[in-house]
Amino acid sequence: MSQALQKPLIAIIGATGTGKSELAVEIASRFNGEIINGDAMQLYHGLPIITNKMLETERKGIPHHLLGCIGLEEETWTVGKFVEKALIVIEEIRQKGKLPILVGGTHYYTQSLLFQDTLVNKLSAFVEEGELSNVEQTKHFPILDRPTEVILTKLREVDPVMADRWHPNDRRKIQHSLGIWLKTGNRASQVYEEQRMKQRAALNQYGGMSSEDDVLGPKMRFPSLIFWVHASREALHARLDSRIIKMLQNGLLSEVSSLSAFRVSHEVSTGIPVDQTRGIWVSIGYKEFISYQTALVKGIAPEAELEKLKLAAIEHTQAATRQYANRQVRWIRIKLLNALASAGETPNLFLLDGTDLTRWDDRVLMPAVQVTQQFLGGYTLPAPTGLSEAAKEMLMPKRQYDLSQRRDLWVRRTCELCEMVAVTEGDWDKHIKSRRHRRVAATKKKRQEKIEIKGDDVKIQGEERITTLEKWMDIFDDK
Repeated sequence: MSQALQKPLIAIIGATGTGKSELAVEIASRFNGEIINGDAMQLYHGLPIITNKMLETERKGIPHHLLGCIGLEEETWTVGKFVEKALIVIEEIRQKGKLPILVGGTHYYTQSLLFQDTLVNKLSAFVEEGELSNVEQTKHFPILDRPTEVILTKLREVDPVMADRWHPNDRRKIQHSLGIWLKTGNRASQVYEEQRMKQRAALNQYGGMSSEDDVLGPKMRFPSLIFWVHASREALHARLDSRIIKMLQNGLLSEVSSLSAFRVSHEVSTGIPVDQTRGIWVSIGYKEFISYQTALVKGIAPEAELEKLKLAAIEHTQAATRQYANRQVRWIRIKLLNALASAGETPNLFLLDGTDLTRWDDRVLMPAVQVTQQFLGGYTLPAPTGLSEAAKEMLMPKRQYDLSQRRDLWVRRTCELCEMVAVTEGDWDKHIKSRRHRRVAATKKKRQEKIEIKGDDVKIQGEERITTLEKWMDIFDDK
């Protein structure tokens, strides 16, 4: 006999442009739900085009929380702050007898809310997004503004494990790892090790194996049902390219202009330069179009030059959006799927194939509604891989581990031939098999063979000269 779940949570994830928000509204309208935004850029007030917020008319009267709730001058929320705020909202929704539905593309927000006591919770605020603004760095920790090699040298002193973990040119991660130590007094590698030891202890307690390959996953915070709205790469990329054109038609340049004006005004009033590498300033669409917008306002550039700038801005925005979508899928397939597998929760993740928009109702909406009914009613759920061919393929983790959880795979190697540094076994294997490495190795081999041949020739010539000299000496002796 089935029993209704206590404190259920629905989470809807997926790449940008797949229709997550639309599905969330449909589920909320059918199951008495309210929606919690899990997208970092949509936390910011205003700018509906740049941040891709749903229009009020599209929300169908469903309450949306944590949407447009912080000022443009504010830092993006850390993982810890998001989880804290979201948990409060979830409890408020439940007290009204309603179903909380989390939706958004900032997947480390989602993962940190779904799971308790994860490394994502502890380190993502630093490693994935960072917590120190440039102003804070300059004021409190000047070394973080020094050249990358200086920061890396200091990191080697205080946390050599993490120093070897990152590529020497990866300034952001080197900077953040040192920032963890400077701000908290804790080494990032120490946090990883403590987590690993806790996992091994738990495995031993429950009679499990305690090898490096075994990881006891974190526990789910609530009974959760996760929908992954997916579309094939080709279909999604085409959809995203078209979306950028629509954004431009709907007033993207106006938002770029207003955001730029806000920046100037804020800098004048505070006397402090805005850090445009963080917060709302890294939203896709602003930084790509600002040069074109500035030239357009000045009105002195030739028409041909303006058109060139516009096309470049469109292409850069499209490329950045495609890359972002790819990263979102990569996070799901590597981090989230492995975390769910470790926690034994993969049966609660359902991929919905939204590749063909003409089949949205029967391939996305209706399966989601049916599974939600079963989940909330406490019934046995169908096999997630049975929903579609895409589900069968994509619900397998991209690799069977999360590298951040496997310190034994942090191996630093240097290819002297190519002057290249690899920080994982995977990177090393990929480099050794790469066309570049094979070409450089072949070139060196040929060069070495030429040197050896030349050396042999010199040796032969030397022997011939000695023989000739000996003959002349024999003649001289005979005389």
